[in-house]
Amino acid sequence: MSRRRIGWAAGSAAAVLVAAGAITYAVAEESGGPGARTPSAESADAGFARDMAVHHQQAVEMSYIVRDRTKNEAVRRLAYDIAQTQANQRGMLLGWLDLWELPKVSADPPMTWMGMRGMVSGEDGALMPGMATDTELKKLQSLNGKQAEILYLQLMTAHHKGGIHMAEGCVAKCTVDVEKRLAQGMVDAQQSEIELMTGMLKERGAQPRQ
Repeated sequence: MSRRRIGWAAGSAAAVLVAAGAITYAVAEESGGPGARTPSAESADAGFARDMAVHHQQAVEMSYIVRDRTKNEAVRRLAYDIAQTQANQRGMLLGWLDLWELPKVSADPPMTWMGMRGMVSGEDGALMPGMATDTELKKLQSLNGKQAEILYLQLMTAHHKGGIHMAEGCVAKCTVDVEKRLAQGMVDAQQSEIELMTGMLKERGAQPRQ
């Protein structure tokens, strides 16, 4: 990577961190303002923050795996962008739970806040919609080059579709405005990335999984 590209990446990461801090501060102001109510542990706000933090963590993990399994610059750049974006958003989500003094884990099954209790089996590590199984992650770790790229793009496309479903749930059910705006931003960005990944799969003679 050239010095110029490294500088651009560092600048972009710094900008995301500044934005993350601003959004976290905005949540603190919005949650602590006159007459404001802190979300409860059972609220959609808290449930989305907890579940999406877990969902995002797997996207970061998959992105770092493929970065080491291919030399293709387009895929590596996409993986870097996804890892950085979702790691920073995960930090915001967990930071909000700290601000609200709420637990980061719940005894309730994932997606309970969306009315989906028991609808996601959690089989083989796939705890929420779109999440890859432990078997699929192990397979990704075993592949290289084009094969790794195709599996990553397929897994991440499914992962984004599940993430969009969850984010749309927050847009509909969450009460903290800045969290709803972040969720809508996730919907927009991940839909755009799905379109990009569909094109990248087509270039490789493959398509998203049904």
